[in-house]
Amino acid sequence: MKKMLFIVNPRSGRAQIKNKLIDILDIFAKAGYEPLVHVTQGPQDAMEAAAFYGNDMDLVVCSGGDGTLNETISGLMRLENIPDLGYIPAGSTNDFASSLKLSKNMKTAAEEAVSGFPFPIDIGGFSEDRHFVYIAAFGAFTEVSYLTPQDKKNVLGHQAYMLECVKSLSSIKSYNIRVECEECSSDLNEEILLEGEFIFGMVTNTISVGGFKGLVTQDVALDDGEFEVLLIRTPKTPMDLTNIINYMFLKEEPNEYVHKFRTKSLKIFSEEPIDWVLDGEFGGTRREVHIVNLKKQIRIMRNP
Repeated sequence: MKKMLFIVNPRSGRAQIKNKLIDILDIFAKAGYEPLVHVTQGPQDAMEAAAFYGNDMDLVVCSGGDGTLNETISGLMRLENIPDLGYIPAGSTNDFASSLKLSKNMKTAAEEAVSGFPFPIDIGGFSEDRHFVYIAAFGAFTEVSYLTPQDKKNVLGHQAYMLECVKSLSSIKSYNIRVECEECSSDLNEEILLEGEFIFGMVTNTISVGGFKGLVTQDVALDDGEFEVLLIRTPKTPMDLTNIINYMFLKEEPNEYVHKFRTKSLKIFSEEPIDWVLDGEFGGTRREVHIVNLKKQIRIMRNP
């Protein structure tokens, strides 16, 4: 029998994994795997389990939301020889699963995990001590993902995020930052240097953010060694904010407040500490951040 570590977050989404667990384990057994099941008990548990057991496994499979996937991959990144990874999406939004075109049906996703083909993906290195799978972000609305109570996510799903976003409109804050990067693909300078007041920034490797597919370009490659970067300057008038929203969602003409480019790495410096979100979970408070693309670091099982 081949060895498998199966990491399960029983609280993700509407906790549907509990009703599918026996069927999923049966799929694993029929594929020749002897699964070691680890049920997460709290934050960082999936990461510790992946790091502790991963070296001895032929395959690691995790079930949960984007945060569970982040923790599992962060644990695997500690290993010298990283096993292939299967993913059974079970969260409220499952942004990265959409980018990977994984099935939303848990049993089908379980079958893909054991019979699919390994697809290499880029991983984000975040200030040398953290990793992210598909997004690192700061500013307006980013705190919504990790402050929205799990029970609201379970009951309302994607609508829970929208409700919390509306509530946070009145508390949008500006940050005085400087952005530096080399080898950037954009219509700006070869070495970008942006300075000023910004309300939002995100570094992504995904086609979907918070369930929205319009926030990033659709020609994203998950294995090209580059991130897509979006930075929004602080609007001066209500009309400026309207123009920003129109550009983001309605694809109207670009404006001076929105900067988009691609890069392999970048540095962001701030006058005050900034809260960061990594894959929908709190990523720490920092004044200085160095983000680098680690090309094709993890192989995720999926159908071609």
